[in-house]
Amino acid sequence: MGYNPIKDHGGNNGVFLDNYYRLHYADGASLVDNVPKELMEVVDPHWAQFPPQHPFVAHFGGLCYIVLTFLSVFGNGLVIYMFLKVKTLRSPTNMFMVNLAFADFGTMLTQGLPVGLGIFLHPVWPWGVFACKLYACMGAIFGVAAIVSMVVIGFDRYNVIVKGLTGTRITAGKAAIVLILLWAYVIGISIPPFFGWGGYAMEGVLVTCSYDYLKDDWNRKSFMLYAFIVNYCIPLTFITYYYSQIARAVISHEKELRAQAKKMNVKTLRSAGNSDENAEFKIAKVAITNVILWFMIWTPYAAVAMTAQFGNRQLITPLVSQIPSFVAKTASVLNPVIFALSHPKYREALANEVPCLGLGDKPKPSDTDTKQETA
Repeated sequence: MGYNPIKDHGGNNGVFLDNYYRLHYADGASLVDNVPKELMEVVDPHWAQFPPQHPFVAHFGGLCYIVLTFLSVFGNGLVIYMFLKVKTLRSPTNMFMVNLAFADFGTMLTQGLPVGLGIFLHPVWPWGVFACKLYACMGAIFGVAAIVSMVVIGFDRYNVIVKGLTGTRITAGKAAIVLILLWAYVIGISIPPFFGWGGYAMEGVLVTCSYDYLKDDWNRKSFMLYAFIVNYCIPLTFITYYYSQIARAVISHEKELRAQAKKMNVKTLRSAGNSDENAEFKIAKVAITNVILWFMIWTPYAAVAMTAQFGNRQLITPLVSQIPSFVAKTASVLNPVIFALSHPKYREALANEVPCLGLGDKPKPSDTDTKQETA
């Protein structure tokens, strides 16, 4: 049986792949054997108990990061381009959707490329200690910005659908102030590790960096508890409230329509004149779906961080840590697909401005337009 040594930058040549690509290593070989000494500052001793990972794991992850980056940059870039180019889409409340797209765009641009390329340069994070900390910080900033943007969009939908005419009128000035406060909030809660509260470290199979959630000291524990509350619990509470109220309003409205139609002995009360109202409810339903997906995407990552800090740390294996970290980033691809593409006016603009994509729906010609064309 032939064996091919895996190049080991840490000086350990006892790791091999056989002709069937099965990984072999000597007793006592560790996941951290490949880590250069200068990087040990951001590697927790917890990872030393695990054996080397098969290189296929990292390489497959690298390809996934590259694909995810392309899809996110293209999808969110298209959303930003369309909402800024098409005048009918440049409403104050749509600024929140553009902000969500920008946060998702930034997430994968700063998180996807360094990992997707770095994995094929070195078995572990190749960019150095400071870049690891900066990567983790940028991931927190853009990731939390996307989360908080979902909260703001939830409030906007709640304001329109539930409050209706009694709701707060969102002007361009008010929207700009909300966005300024949003980014101030996000940056303020993401950078404390740079100033000594909490920390950043490599995670999982040591190809990405995030908050340091494996240290036992109260400095790390207090920061992770703080981050869990302000990054996850508070946004989740607001999102749950807004969209539960929206769901109730949608269900109540539909029930009233059916009851009224039954009294009038007709099948439905809906007509072309109600299209704008129907569009609002369609957007609300899609938004609820998006938030459910958001919950499913971010909860595993939050659970890993809290288990590492306050639960059984032995449950946190390299893949248990790495997979939720990757899954959390898929939100940056799902948001433009599920939310923006389901915006009726956005779909119409997309069909007019970028018809080569074959996406969107061109508006149907009205009777007036038809008569003019016939004449």
